Amino acid sequence: VHPVESGGGLVQPGGSLRLSCVASGFPFSSYFMSWYRQTPGKERELVATISSESGIITDYADSVNGRFTISRDNGKNTVYLQMNSLKPEDTAVYYCNAPRLVRGNLALWGQGTLVTVSS
Repeated sequence: VHPVESGGGLVQPGGSLRLSCVASGFPFSSYFMSWYRQTPGKERELVATISSESGIITDYADSVNGRFTISRDNGKNTVYLQMNSLKPEDTAVYYCNAPRLVRGNLALWGQGTLVTVSS
């Protein structure tokens, strides 16, 4: 089943957004989960990753470290991305997926959610 991302929108520089992604079709709690983003003409970029189960381990791209926070709710099969201090260069379509599935070419991608940072 394709992930379903939501929460994007238009925000001014310095603003905040919280993205959500509901994923199913695999044992969600047992999988690391990641957020990715893509802009036209560029490859999909890994933004943030959270470990399975308790999600005690997180990792971020240098470009978002200190501004974005990834979290998960296994009871809701949902992964979140809290984005603060947004910059125009954060403008992109944001997707979530399980990196294990992505590496194995087994991932189904959702429609993503568009984040536009502009004044």
